[in-house]
Amino acid sequence: MGTLIHRAYAAIRDAGAITPASPGGHAFRGLGEGAKIAFPPGAIFGERWIEIGAHTLVGERVSLSCGMMPGVDLGPGSILRIGGGCSIGRGSHIVAHHSIDIGDDVFTGPYVYITDQNHVYDDPDVPIGRQWPRNAAVAIGAGSWLGAGAIILPGTRLGRHCVVAGGAVVRGEFPDHSVVAGVPARLVRTYDPELGWHAPGDRPERGGRSEPAGRSEPAGRSEPGGRSEPGGRSEPGGRSEPGGRSEPDVMDAVATGTDGVEADHPGLDRTSF
Repeated sequence: MGTLIHRAYAAIRDAGAITPASPGGHAFRGLGEGAKIAFPPGAIFGERWIEIGAHTLVGERVSLSCGMMPGVDLGPGSILRIGGGCSIGRGSHIVAHHSIDIGDDVFTGPYVYITDQNHVYDDPDVPIGRQWPRNAAVAIGAGSWLGAGAIILPGTRLGRHCVVAGGAVVRGEFPDHSVVAGVPARLVRTYDPELGWHAPGDRPERGGRSEPAGRSEPAGRSEPGGRSEPGGRSEPGGRSEPGGRSEPDVMDAVATGTDGVEADHPGLDRTSF
């Protein structure tokens, strides 16, 4: 009996998925070859203003919307554009009112929230929910990764191949090859052809090691590989401090698990990506 139930559920998920060939796929402004929105979907409306590129996978319960509610005329052009080869983790929300651009090969963890509109609180006497919201375009560069639970706020512009740590709340502009983390998110690492990946403000030093700008070291301090400091504090990669407390490298904060699409759909073949 259990086997029959699992087979029936797999058949339902396959039949309920939205693809270019399915009736639901025809409602979208563009749904590229091999693209798939998994069943069950989240709230989806405003399909006429949504474009999704070829071979993009959208996980279960992902909400994709344009406008405040269904049936609103949002003009002639697309508003939400997701590139090709992307993977949007289950339970994520992408809420567009003005303009959201997601480049090719962008991967997200589950429960990511991306929006180009936010409430304002300009008038202290009017309930915030009744004040007219404010829009600002969002752009996420190709090849980027957004960790689980990240929030991308209006006006955010991420360059190519950026990493957003899990749980970060991002607003502002960040160049190509940025690693951002925290609430609010800040730049914690970037890439330079000479230095490689390094923290902002690090300066090159002989031997290829980068040294944080402004740090002075007293005479007699030895640095055999990991830097040793007075009081026994050593800093080999991840910094350890007195009392045994260690501070892992910031990249440990970046969610590295599956994005939830393959986990929910073990039958999906990603080899064509």
